[in-house]
Amino acid sequence: MNYANKTALVTGASSGIGEVFAKELAKKGCNLILVARSEKPLNEIAKKLQKEYSIKAVSLPVDLSAGNAAEIVQQKVESLGLEVNILINNAGFGTLGIFNEIPAARLNQEIQLNITSLTELTHKFIGSMIKRNEGVIINVSSMTAFQPVPYMAAYGATKAYVLSFTEALWAEYRDSGLRIVALCPGETKSSFHAVSGSANLKSKRMEPIDVVNAAFRAVEKDRGYIIAGKNNYLMAQLPRFLPRSVVVKFARRLFQSALTSNKR
Repeated sequence: MNYANKTALVTGASSGIGEVFAKELAKKGCNLILVARSEKPLNEIAKKLQKEYSIKAVSLPVDLSAGNAAEIVQQKVESLGLEVNILINNAGFGTLGIFNEIPAARLNQEIQLNITSLTELTHKFIGSMIKRNEGVIINVSSMTAFQPVPYMAAYGATKAYVLSFTEALWAEYRDSGLRIVALCPGETKSSFHAVSGSANLKSKRMEPIDVVNAAFRAVEKDRGYIIAGKNNYLMAQLPRFLPRSVVVKFARRLFQSALTSNKR
């Protein structure tokens, strides 16, 4: 893939995996449209990358957990006269907690961000990619896509949707010149854990750069999905060899422990 002089739209670009995606794309000579809710850090990242790598970087502070957010993003992109060649749907959040105790408004925002905005942004920008017979879409899923996740039930379900949705598009557009990838990282060093309340989850966390590099490898190989990390790949295979009841009970113990630690 030649990323030079292309334009990438990256959501959740103000920190973590999204910020690293932005930096690595800038290194490759790719122009950027950075989308996130946090305006100040987003502006700082855009200015820094533009200066360091001599690319064009635009910041679009938009809350993608709000209704019609994708429409707002599309309108802003069009008003700037820009064309999206690469779409990185990275923005997302989860909530660790007992389902009925989680506020309904937060659950709705989680579903809006992780599913609705991701789907709508894909729908809005894929058409022009098809016309050009070229484009890249990377949708960030998760290891939680491979099994139910007690105490993060909605989050795991949203990520299962992202994986299924993305693999289906990969097959649907095989002859269109598009590269479409579902990126499935495990626990990664980012602000996700502070936001979700899962900071006490006992696991080894990947570096964001390793996750991003896995995504680029998948694009090069035209893979429909990729699991970042060898150990994570092995973990994702457990539901194939063990009864689903055993896998979900193991997940229950793991996430229940993190939840209990939060209440101490």
